[in-house]
Amino acid sequence: MTSSQIVRLEGATLLVLADVGPVLGTADAAQLIGDALGAGADTVVVPLARLHPEFLRLRTRIAGEFAQKFVNYRLRMVVLGDLEPALADSEALRDYVRESNRGDSVWFLADRSALARRLRERSP
Repeated sequence: MTSSQIVRLEGATLLVLADVGPVLGTADAAQLIGDALGAGADTVVVPLARLHPEFLRLRTRIAGEFAQKFVNYRLRMVVLGDLEPALADSEALRDYVRESNRGDSVWFLADRSALARRLRERSP
């Protein structure tokens, strides 16, 4: 369903989706979770560009429904990409991203170097 690779980074096993591929909606979360569990991954890394265009519009509930599926299976979901344009337009999104990034289940990060830093910070 998706082009992906397994990567070990800072003690985590990541299922990293390709930057280019089909747009992912809420229904695709179950397949990603299955792929991750089958590969022994604890984290799924999704490029922002792969997510449904309405993902960052919180009123659509797509982000919440998508993320909740990962939380239910105790898998971390990381959205990688430049959120600045969307954050500038939505105080609610800024709050959601800030609160998500305080936890360990859903992270919104700019790039892989930020992901490596974040994983290093959470390591014991």
